[in-house]
Amino acid sequence: MKAWHGTMKSYLQIYLRFIKNCFIAQMEYRTNFILGIAVEIAYLFSKLLYVVVVYETDLHIGDITPDGILMFVGTYTMMTGLYAGLFFTNFVRISDYVRTGELDLLMVKPVSLQFIVSLRYIDLGMPIPNLAAGITMVAIGWHALGIPVTFYHIAIFVFYLLSALLITYGLMIIPSILSFWFVNTGGLAGIFYAIWDANNMPMPIYSRLIQRIGVYVLPFLVITNFAPMTVMGRLDGGLMVWGVLAPVLLLAAVRQMWKQAIKNYSSASG
Repeated sequence: MKAWHGTMKSYLQIYLRFIKNCFIAQMEYRTNFILGIAVEIAYLFSKLLYVVVVYETDLHIGDITPDGILMFVGTYTMMTGLYAGLFFTNFVRISDYVRTGELDLLMVKPVSLQFIVSLRYIDLGMPIPNLAAGITMVAIGWHALGIPVTFYHIAIFVFYLLSALLITYGLMIIPSILSFWFVNTGGLAGIFYAIWDANNMPMPIYSRLIQRIGVYVLPFLVITNFAPMTVMGRLDGGLMVWGVLAPVLLLAAVRQMWKQAIKNYSSASG
């Protein structure tokens, strides 16, 4: 137990060093940093058109009101910012590591290879507008629906956001892991991005079959839906348990995929 605690502490210190190094690097090019935020704000406005349409048409999805839909859109926006800031840059680099042989140099580092290739780079600017807009939308929807602001509601909402973050990592790294076998997995990654973008509305909008696939097979729908559904009282006990189990099972499966990929990896230099 003490050894495990020491290992976790060491990896946390390494990750904090990653954040510090990325911050220093990005501040060296502050204009690019600011422009990146500006571009993300412009992209965010296109997402907000969903909200305008929802309220203008008084859209209801089942018995979910526009205020409820706003909570789902806000959660999607927050998760998009976290994915872009924490994972995206790292995942797109993995296939380059494999193709160029740079992975050989990373393999000799005295830390987990999966840790260093999937968490090394953090974009500190891109998440800012998404997180700000997402939190604002969730807060507005939360207040409009009259959901009590209690420790339990906030804690359970944050808990399922963390579960969603782990699922995001596990799902969106899959195309990158498959690049060990297929090298170019851009097409598959495009499919995953398209599925991600389809996750900005409450899952009752989809058929029961798609919901089952999106919850139990490729749990994309867990990412945006479970946190708001829980505080809205729309998530039954079985799904609440699945929200805990899904990231654990997914990360275990991804870990096994990673180990198998490394076993089959051959250096670019032969």
